[in-house]
Amino acid sequence: MKRVLAGVATAVAALTLAACGSSDPLAEDSGDGGGGGGSAESIAIGSADFPESQLLAEIYAQALEGKDVQVSREFNLGSREKYFDGLKDGSIDLIPEYTGVLLQFLNKEAPEVESEEVYEALQGVLPDNLTVLDKADAEDKDAVVVTQETAQRWNLKSIEDLVPHCGEAIFGGPTEIQQRPDGLPGLKETYGCTFKSFKALQPGAITTKALLDGTVQAADIFTTDAAIEANDLVVLEDPKNNFAAQNVVPLVAKDKASDTVKETLNAISAKLDTEALLDLNARLNAPDKPDYADVAEEWLAEIGV
Repeated sequence: MKRVLAGVATAVAALTLAACGSSDPLAEDSGDGGGGGGSAESIAIGSADFPESQLLAEIYAQALEGKDVQVSREFNLGSREKYFDGLKDGSIDLIPEYTGVLLQFLNKEAPEVESEEVYEALQGVLPDNLTVLDKADAEDKDAVVVTQETAQRWNLKSIEDLVPHCGEAIFGGPTEIQQRPDGLPGLKETYGCTFKSFKALQPGAITTKALLDGTVQAADIFTTDAAIEANDLVVLEDPKNNFAAQNVVPLVAKDKASDTVKETLNAISAKLDTEALLDLNARLNAPDKPDYADVAEEWLAEIGV
């Protein structure tokens, strides 16, 4: 009996030592993602308060979730003036941005207007904790837009043509365009255009309606807005380059720019040109008003990301 009990004790001790000498496989999986098949990566994605930004943010979110990155969505945060502090303090980690307006936000005196020059200059003025990934060919610029009726009445093709009539026109756009370098200050400095008055409008359908019903005679509308083609609106040419190149670019916290994040978002940027962006906005603006998530999922499947 003593020999039996001694054998049992030895076996129990061996099992105990074996258990102590091994690690919990679940703990490995929930660690840094190396070797366990799981991923500890997480990222908070934000968007501005207009449909295209929210759609791009959703595309980023779904693509990263497909790579096992944990995503939290902080959409519809408002204008750059509102959400940028969140990027600096770490409450959001990633947001779709536009090179030209972001550069001018960070350096109001930036002279660059061409795509590559803007992108290079932008990288030199970002806060230390932020970086930009590859820019897309897709470009969405602010533009001065009028109706066909107004264009014909005043014989308008460019912003220069509008100058003699600026004093007669009410201009509509987001509140922040009153201070932005390429907004009302830029139009005044570059073209000598001082409007009769300004009306603050939410980007999107509200601005389009105000333009169509005559509440405003000219408005700030993004060049990829599906409402331009749908309503036969006229985008006035900008021969003096008041509006710099505005390529879509992911703006991300450096400590969240892992290889997975970089490779995934760069692959999206490589597929996103202006034609694709116009198409995405048209889909989002379809009569059945599809959800952002559905449009994003469909497009990601099409491009294989």
